[in-house]
Amino acid sequence: MSNLSRRKFLITAAGSAAGAMWLAACGSNKKAPTASTAAGAGAPEVPGATLGFIALTDSAPLIIAKEKGLFAKHGMPEVKVVKQTSWAVTRDNLELGSAKGGIDGAHILSPMPLLLTAGKITKSKQPLPMYTLARLNTQGQAISASKELLDEKLTIDNKAGLATASKGLGRKIKAAVTFPGGTHDLWMRYWMSANGIDPNKDADLVVIPPPQMVANMQTGTMDLFCVGEPWNQRLVNKKLGYTVAQTGELWDKHPEKSFSMRADWVDKNPKAAKALLMAVQEAQIWCQDPANLDEMCEIISKDKYIKAPVADIKPRLAGNVNYGDGRDVKNSPYKMLFWDSNASFPYKSHDTWFVTEDMRWGYLPANTDIDALVNKVNRADLWKEAATAIGQQAAIPASDSRGKETFFDGVVFDPENPKAYLDSLKIKAMS
Repeated sequence: MSNLSRRKFLITAAGSAAGAMWLAACGSNKKAPTASTAAGAGAPEVPGATLGFIALTDSAPLIIAKEKGLFAKHGMPEVKVVKQTSWAVTRDNLELGSAKGGIDGAHILSPMPLLLTAGKITKSKQPLPMYTLARLNTQGQAISASKELLDEKLTIDNKAGLATASKGLGRKIKAAVTFPGGTHDLWMRYWMSANGIDPNKDADLVVIPPPQMVANMQTGTMDLFCVGEPWNQRLVNKKLGYTVAQTGELWDKHPEKSFSMRADWVDKNPKAAKALLMAVQEAQIWCQDPANLDEMCEIISKDKYIKAPVADIKPRLAGNVNYGDGRDVKNSPYKMLFWDSNASFPYKSHDTWFVTEDMRWGYLPANTDIDALVNKVNRADLWKEAATAIGQQAAIPASDSRGKETFFDGVVFDPENPKAYLDSLKIKAMS
């Protein structure tokens, strides 16, 4: 079945059991949904929404939901999936909203909806209430180093190597991240501080949009960067540097990107929001299926999406990681997950960590009411409704908390006691 005929068939079959049969026939080994919101009392209030994404592998669920007709299947045929050039542009366009030429929701760094809602990163300096509807993926990012630092043999846990690198440069080590207070910023800061480097005093952190990381490394703009794929793989393929660590080594199955919408849009269009979420969940199931890997890579590699060769995208999605320094791992346990191991569920305990860590580095005030902010943004309740609607009740966790989390350096985060975690950290910006 060609892509065109698949799409035509799916749209024609919207709201029927045929749509579910199609999803199964096209390679998903998960339970396919048996109903659609495209008709009846559950019909969406509007036929579309404008969603932003950054050129990263973990944007795949939004792209696949569009390309495979899943938004259309659930009564949202006019959904637009629009490339953003940076996370700052994503923020700006969320502030505008689609009515003013911006976007209604996005593939986004998980801390950003929390920071937007708190009014800490908006250009207007005013709160922009957001809802996190789903986690789009877990792990699948990396910290990379310039080939000039190959002799230091940097790894996830190498204080001596990082100290030597910093001393050998004769200046502060320069590290690029993708957005202040975002996931990559937090991974870089955690890794540095756990290895004895104060990111505020001993390093110079700069912000670079994800697709520009490799070019900036090539011109010597930075020594290290933390970003999502495929840009770490691209660096290795171009022999410009090596992977220090996969971020899953830092925190196994850590939360990464989210699917988030403006709260006012969701409140105004609750059925449409549910339809979008159902489509995204189905896309995540499709993306998780190894049988769909080749097709997914071909789709997302297109210029209008990631604009990168399949050779840069596929290996790490398959779990095959050539670090570029002699380490070559097959079937890595730290590969990106879209659905398995509850990757899609937006655990409130994870948002609690993001708020706590952003407090650690001064992005949020020390007196932030963590629970209030998390409960305002995190809509795990909507995720559960959508999962139930597509027949995925078994995927709903027993709790909104994943419990205690342990990092590579042995530090434990207990979401029931964030203060104890903060108090235990030696390097932090807050007093």
